[in-house]
Amino acid sequence: MIKEFLNNFDVTAHLELWLLSTFLLALFIAYRSYGPIMYIAIKKHLMDKPDDRSVHTNSTPTLGGVGIYISLVLVICLAGVVLNSKSLLVLAGGLNILFFLGLKDDLLVLSARKKFLGQLIASFLFVTITDIRIRGFSNIFSVEVLPYWVSIGFTVFVFILIINAYNLIDGIDGLAGSIALLASLVFGWLFYRVNYIGSATLTAALAGALLPFLRLNASKKNKIFMGDTGSLIVGFMLAVFAVSYISYVQSNTPIGAKDSSPLIALSILFFPLMDTLRIFFVRIFIYKTSPFLADKNHIHHRLLDLGY
Repeated sequence: MIKEFLNNFDVTAHLELWLLSTFLLALFIAYRSYGPIMYIAIKKHLMDKPDDRSVHTNSTPTLGGVGIYISLVLVICLAGVVLNSKSLLVLAGGLNILFFLGLKDDLLVLSARKKFLGQLIASFLFVTITDIRIRGFSNIFSVEVLPYWVSIGFTVFVFILIINAYNLIDGIDGLAGSIALLASLVFGWLFYRVNYIGSATLTAALAGALLPFLRLNASKKNKIFMGDTGSLIVGFMLAVFAVSYISYVQSNTPIGAKDSSPLIALSILFFPLMDTLRIFFVRIFIYKTSPFLADKNHIHHRLLDLGY
């Protein structure tokens, strides 16, 4: 019965219902996941203790990303079966790599080199297997089409840039989660307009998975942080959205025609990218330190210092 339903179900004919169902399923799974996650985190003392860089003053569970991961992977696997999409299943594999890296970093601390290597592997596998990549510079610097391996390398670089930019802004309640939620909704609307079903499904799933987390992240009594577990997988998802949108538009736009997809994707993710560029400039040229050395010079730190 289920197999017959899957074979006959036409997602394009019920796209709005499909996206709403995906959103609600992701929201329900994430919501039901956080009770056990909070219980385990408190019982096993898996907490983030405040230090001189912390904005919070109490020990707080850091496994918020686990709920997002559980919700995303379950929904993506189910959607992959219904849509018969190889890309969604490959994406689930990339999320698994980043999830276990982030979880180890949250629990035991992981070196930056190992995290970078994991991001590189996950991004490279996704780009090469799905062939979702940035194919050219839209005639910027007179470059319309990139050679295949240059395109692969540049796309992987964009993935790593977005993942780390998102990871760096996760320093205050609600900031990273709300930016990801807003980006998901905007990308979702863009994918919906061009009938890009697979990517629209992903945006609905991420939006649904983020809402229960944001509710707890903003709570005073039952607060939970996203942790590297969450920031790595959510950053990876945002990179997938940006590159998928650019790739789709470039694949369906005649060579030489005006293409604004890179600018649109950049504008949606502008804040984390701009903050990362700014913080690297401040650390390297003003404080003469490593760009990867943590400090309190992010934009959200400056706004807090001003009393906001």
